[in-house]
Amino acid sequence: MPYETVDRGKIEEMVRQFYGAVLKDDMLAPIFIKSLGDDLNNGKWHEHLNTLYKFWDLMMTGKRGYGGDPFPPHAFIGPLNREHFTRWLELFKECVNELFSPEISNKFYLKADRLAEQFIDNLGIDDEDED
Repeated sequence: MPYETVDRGKIEEMVRQFYGAVLKDDMLAPIFIKSLGDDLNNGKWHEHLNTLYKFWDLMMTGKRGYGGDPFPPHAFIGPLNREHFTRWLELFKECVNELFSPEISNKFYLKADRLAEQFIDNLGIDDEDED
């Protein structure tokens, strides 16, 4: 039965499930493993996951706790293209659709999509396509 509400525990479940899937993905896993390792229980992942819990808690419930800009830690992780973000969003959508009601999963997805577009813009990914 999908969750009809969002709270910190459900956000933690979603984030861990999502990044578990990311670490199994042929396209995305190498990027994350290079930066954080292949074990969600290691120190680097622990820090990153805690930041993500706070970020999504703020995004979905308005609860303060996350302070900062999500982009800078991602600025130098390596060459990324639109396909990486498309795949990230596909996996994210699968995860939130599995865990949450359609209304809530759509809210998560819309926020993730906006975030991905901001990252794409900040990284200048589509700039070379413009004339």
